[in-house]
Amino acid sequence: MSAKTDAFLALLAGQPVIPVLKIDDANDAVPLARALAKGGLPAIEITLRTPDALEAIRRVAGEVEEAIVGAGTILNARQFEEAAKAGSRFIVSPGITRQVIEAAAGSEAPLLPGTITPGEMMMALEAGIDFVKFFPAEQAGGAAFLKSLASPFQGLRFCPTGGISAANARDYLGLPNVICVGGSWVAPDAMVKAGKWAEVEALAREASGLRKPG
Repeated sequence: MSAKTDAFLALLAGQPVIPVLKIDDANDAVPLARALAKGGLPAIEITLRTPDALEAIRRVAGEVEEAIVGAGTILNARQFEEAAKAGSRFIVSPGITRQVIEAAAGSEAPLLPGTITPGEMMMALEAGIDFVKFFPAEQAGGAAFLKSLASPFQGLRFCPTGGISAANARDYLGLPNVICVGGSWVAPDAMVKAGKWAEVEALAREASGLRKPG
């Protein structure tokens, strides 16, 4: 695996689920990150889908020492740079483009680009990226599709995201080419808005127990 993949996996430290978070209020970021970390999921992805996303990343990076905050829904080089400056330790994109690849090449933050077709996966490998996001996983063929990629793409590892839940996460985690999954079920919007951090922690603890077999 590439050096950046090794660095990324060191950040994850065997974490089976990366919480994918849409934070509407930056004031929720710190208690949410603390609850998830306490439940065994310190590496989190805060998506740039809300106006408060960058501020949420800054607060978690600056105030939650036990958390490893990354940025998601990065669509271009400008967003990559903004997220990295805010304190993101890894970057997640829903797709893969030359612009985002070039931004990643000049940054210490590892990139997890989204791929869905064999051509996009080959593009990632050509760029030296051997750990990618498979998105949207369920809509694109699910675990059966990923299983079929294990032989032709033996050097590629995946983090499937999109439609993943507690009910089907093990289907993906049992595959030899899957390292972890991404999902939002560990921090439901209603639970976050209500500040039910103990319940978020409990969901995180359940998810952190979904370790890969072996």
